[in-house]
Amino acid sequence: MSMSLQRSVVVAPDATRMIEGLRDTGYEFNTAMADIIDNSIAAGATLVDIRFIMDYLGEISIYIADNGSGMDEDGLINAMRYGSNQRPDPGSLGKFGLGLKTASTAFCRCLSVTSRSKDSNTVSKARWDLDHVSEIQEWQLLFLEPELEELDLLNEVTDGKSGTIVTWEKVDRILKSYSDQGGSYARKALERIKESLRDHISLVYQRFLNSEFIEAPKVTIRLDKEIIEAWDPFCSNEPLTEIVAERIQEVELPNEQMTSFSIKAYVIPRKEQFSNEEKAKKAKLTNDRQGFYIYRENRLIHFGDWLGMFRNEPHGTLLRVEFSFDHTLDDAFNVDIKKSKILLNDDLYNWLKDQFLPAPRRAADDRYRKGVNNGVAKVTKGAHDSSNTNIGSKEKAVQLAKVEITNADQNEVEVTNKKGIFKIKLPVIDSVKEGEVHVTTADSVDDGLLWEPCLIDKHNAVRINTSHPYYHKVYVPNLASGVTIQGMDSLLWSMCEAELGTINDETKHYIKELRYEVSRLLRKLVEDLPEPVLKDDN
Repeated sequence: MSMSLQRSVVVAPDATRMIEGLRDTGYEFNTAMADIIDNSIAAGATLVDIRFIMDYLGEISIYIADNGSGMDEDGLINAMRYGSNQRPDPGSLGKFGLGLKTASTAFCRCLSVTSRSKDSNTVSKARWDLDHVSEIQEWQLLFLEPELEELDLLNEVTDGKSGTIVTWEKVDRILKSYSDQGGSYARKALERIKESLRDHISLVYQRFLNSEFIEAPKVTIRLDKEIIEAWDPFCSNEPLTEIVAERIQEVELPNEQMTSFSIKAYVIPRKEQFSNEEKAKKAKLTNDRQGFYIYRENRLIHFGDWLGMFRNEPHGTLLRVEFSFDHTLDDAFNVDIKKSKILLNDDLYNWLKDQFLPAPRRAADDRYRKGVNNGVAKVTKGAHDSSNTNIGSKEKAVQLAKVEITNADQNEVEVTNKKGIFKIKLPVIDSVKEGEVHVTTADSVDDGLLWEPCLIDKHNAVRINTSHPYYHKVYVPNLASGVTIQGMDSLLWSMCEAELGTINDETKHYIKELRYEVSRLLRKLVEDLPEPVLKDDN
């Protein structure tokens, strides 16, 4: 259906509503600061200097200075335009031409950029003042004379050469309101914010800060004059860190050009396996540090989860997966405006989940479980003492079978019950401590069973598998409740006694199969229960 155009009208957006609305694009403070640093790196900076100033009234100013290529007045106008011209380098960390403005005004009402280009000694300064825009209802960019402090900082960082300073003033969205906005509580809160920013920069720009990583240009970043050190999430220099899977995957783009992404899965050491305690602490072995670490052009854009494939569980803490790609895959991965996340297509998502990750997840789980088993052994020490006392006091009254050893070396016993006399194999063990003759634990039981009957110092007993998920997720969280532990122990001991009291030559194999199936079902049923938090007393 053809249409006849009568006329066209240019409809400019309302200046106040638009510039105020763009403050609410969802930036977090650290992400916003990273967007400014991206621009510095895109400009070829080798030094980025960040400074916070809070005056006695609590007014905050933030300066981000760099020694990059800088801008002349035309370049400055373009940089301050909402939706600036595309950079000549498609691999630039800056992508949409909005980050400088939206990231800054998300936290301040006055954004200034002061710059000197490599081809001129002139220093230019432009400012977006949201209050001014609202007052005159126009997209009016202000040009000002640089302040002396800005010129001094620019010269200090650039050694008199090209560079840029981004200045945030009228900062109104970093700190909450305090009765004394310049007092000690507000200043301590600002220090916490700066410390969080330091951690964020050390992670996001790890490849740029690390001189050993040759694929990214070396950049020094300072926060209040202190150099920020790179944080390596993969603990690459630890001897026990393992690369358990890696792949470079070729990809054909819609224009038939070829590109690739790389993926590498690391299993890092458990806390006690690190070279020293300080390195273990620095590794940040927390639930929110597992998962994918996604790098675009060597800059981290997303980390700390499994992109919806799996939940973050403690048994995945030791698995960190490095995923790297360049700008050619931006459209394929749907990189968002804040460059903080990607969206995988179904084929890649399913390949990662079903083919690439299963083996690394098993490796990480195995290493974690060994550590958990050691931890469980510590925290459950003495947990079954009351059960042994309770069962021991009633043993004669509730015993259903008499068990005599015929060959201890071969675990052969003779069971006498109401069905008759039968020969079976039963673990014959010695008590590990006085009184532990009815309920004991082991870090493994054949066939992965949760429990099995045994004979301890000639007493009918139950041996419980501390490696079984039911023990981790049901027993361990209830250690503080002696009644609960006694109740579960009594149940398992009674099942063993009932087994010995009813067993015969025809049923003995079926009864073991029953234990196997119950153990298997319990393993499945507790799968989604939370992992216990084992307190570290050291």
